[in-house]
Amino acid sequence: MRWRRGRNPEAVCGERSVRGERGAAAVEFALVLPVIILLVFGGFEFGRVYNVQISLSNAAREGARYMAIHHHDVGAVAATKSKTRDAAPSIAPVLTDAEITVSTTCTAGTNITVTITRDVQLMTGYFGASLTLTGKGVMSCGG
Repeated sequence: MRWRRGRNPEAVCGERSVRGERGAAAVEFALVLPVIILLVFGGFEFGRVYNVQISLSNAAREGARYMAIHHHDVGAVAATKSKTRDAAPSIAPVLTDAEITVSTTCTAGTNITVTITRDVQLMTGYFGASLTLTGKGVMSCGG
């Protein structure tokens, strides 16, 4: 075998292996990209749903606190629902009265419960079209 002038045998073998793997990086990228996209959008979706869940729980707790203190007032249930809506400004669209449930019995030593149920539409649709989230607040009634 004759060697070409100015080339060593290792360089020739190295060029052949590089030439054979020319499209390997593109194939690997095409295989990994869907997994990366799934992880990124799944993380966004989880963060958004978790934020709504925390907002629902906080709003329900604020509503229960208001009802426990003001349960003797006329129109306490309507005012509690209003305070609950006001405590969740980041939830869009705004909570409706149908989504907020307030237990109306509040005597000394019992608990008042405010429950919020909301269907959250998912952005990606990977895990279904929507999830039903519930926030619940419980406070002890005063005398």
